[in-house]
Amino acid sequence: MIENVGYLALIFSMLLAIFSASAAWYGKTNNDERWIKSARNATITIFFLLTLSSTLLIVLILQNNFEIEYVWRVSSIDMPTYLKISALWGGQAGSLLFWSWLLSLFTAAVMYGQWGKQRELIPYALIVISFTQIFFLFISLVVENPFAKLDGIPLDGNGLNPLLRHPGMIIHPPMLYLGFTGFVVPYIFAMAALMAGKLDDSWIRTTRRWTLVAWLFLSLGLILGGRWAYDVLGWGGYWGWDPVENASLIPWLSGTAFLHSVMIQERRNMFKMWNMFLVILTYLLVIYGTFLVRSGVISSVHSFAESAIGPLFFAFIAFMFIFSTYWVNKRKDMLASKDKLDSFLSREAAFLYNNFIFLAILAIVFFFTNFPIVSALFTGEQGFVGPPVYEKALSPLFLVLLLLMGIAPLTMWHRTMIKRIGLAVLWPAIVAALFAVGLYFTKIVTIWSALLGIWIISLSTVLTLFEFYKGTRARMRRDRNPFSAFAYVMAINRRRYGGYWIHLGVLVMAFGIIGIEMFQQETQIHMTVGDSVALGEYELVFQGVERYAGADDLIITEATADVYHKGKLVEVIHPQTLLYTRSGQPMTIPDVRTTFWEDFYVLLVNWEPTSASSATIRIYLNPLVNWVWAGGFIFIFGTMIAAWPDKKEKRLLKRA
Repeated sequence: MIENVGYLALIFSMLLAIFSASAAWYGKTNNDERWIKSARNATITIFFLLTLSSTLLIVLILQNNFEIEYVWRVSSIDMPTYLKISALWGGQAGSLLFWSWLLSLFTAAVMYGQWGKQRELIPYALIVISFTQIFFLFISLVVENPFAKLDGIPLDGNGLNPLLRHPGMIIHPPMLYLGFTGFVVPYIFAMAALMAGKLDDSWIRTTRRWTLVAWLFLSLGLILGGRWAYDVLGWGGYWGWDPVENASLIPWLSGTAFLHSVMIQERRNMFKMWNMFLVILTYLLVIYGTFLVRSGVISSVHSFAESAIGPLFFAFIAFMFIFSTYWVNKRKDMLASKDKLDSFLSREAAFLYNNFIFLAILAIVFFFTNFPIVSALFTGEQGFVGPPVYEKALSPLFLVLLLLMGIAPLTMWHRTMIKRIGLAVLWPAIVAALFAVGLYFTKIVTIWSALLGIWIISLSTVLTLFEFYKGTRARMRRDRNPFSAFAYVMAINRRRYGGYWIHLGVLVMAFGIIGIEMFQQETQIHMTVGDSVALGEYELVFQGVERYAGADDLIITEATADVYHKGKLVEVIHPQTLLYTRSGQPMTIPDVRTTFWEDFYVLLVNWEPTSASSATIRIYLNPLVNWVWAGGFIFIFGTMIAAWPDKKEKRLLKRA
């Protein structure tokens, strides 16, 4: 009975999405406000119907109703309640329903909040959002029905994929999906502006906070995904350039470029066509990223897809591409910028250079990610691009981007004198150079490429911190208390200083990335009880292995080892391997000695049950890896500041 109600809610949601598009078009064509309001109410109702459908699916999982195929696939009797709830997005059908629910949440919130502000755009926005809703609801109804039944009733289920039981992975997919669905909002208003022929910057002001919120969630998802990979996959690192990782990174890159570029349209009424291109590109990449994760078209350690839905996704992407291109071409004259770049050394130009670098990175990552598909088409075999190729191709671009991050705030609108930039950069460049030289002569860092990276990051860090100092110093002419002056500057211009915090977070992360990527040490050794191995300033002494049964048909193999730092015992660690007998899937769980400066990261690679006194151990020494996570926190903090509207923005939003 419950499953029938859940499925009926999906059917009514689909019908309401079709009605909403039709009613909005009819109401706009006939200038009948009643039909437009009805379309809006239908769209809001979809949220409640999908909330009902999603809640009922969770109830079925909690009840261990294994007659439902999805429940049987992702749950088991012994699973704890919190894992059963997270199983909603732990499989193909449930995750697609979850995607639709989040989209309906954003849509309902937008239609409720913007109803009285953008009445001219709302009918067209309703039409465009309905296209995406109809597509995902169609997949849930026809291809991936989360309420489909099995022929029999199994006694127990398969249980959730072990890789999805990590706390970070429980939160990671919702964050990514919130980012993905959130980026649909700026797209629908961009298309509505095209369809309405209202191409001023009001649609940008209306959607800026929505875009920042989507970007925040997508950023959180990427950071949590990196932490999950570090804790669970046994790579010894946080990013492996896996196709599904890249599927989330690619729209983040275009979305970041868009967030930078729209500032120029707001300030100078320029780059209208460029911004339209970026917002459409981000939307299409969001749909493509969802396809890449859910279709399994490219092999990935993150991929949990179970059906071939690729052709439907490709057809929808093609349809939305044609639809978007048609309207851009129709309004191309209105998208032409009246103003032009006054100088290639200006704030506008700096933002444009920033965009070009982001898109260059995007193009490389997109091509390398899809190389297996391309190679299969031409050679019949899937080829893969490994992390070293990514890093070699992208490192120069990332360094230029980090340098531009520090220099761009020094530029002026319209035109900047090169002498002015030179004077502003001189002392920070000297400070950064002295820091790099000090690292070299103390033999902490002797690799020239690393020293170059450290100099660039240090220069941009000093320049960014100096921006905070200048603003605070100017305010201290009225308020001598430096703390209250700093707080006032942050509050009065949240968008600007939130951006600086974001830059600072990225720079801290960059220090961490250089540390782990260029100075990571690794060793693997077969050890018996009492054996020791040294790595850096650490020594590991192996104490043995034991195997025992855990909950939910889990077999745990756990090694014990003592960790010494400079001859002093600092920690006893227990790396594990887990075997879920229900699915036969193993997992490797590292144990880590963590400090501010480095991680001593230990894995149990292999152990023969016939010998409890020996095992193969792999060890990584990861310098500055925790700076990656610390930078991520600063990054998120800055985004939250930038997303909080100041008084000036609130006035502009009221006028829109």
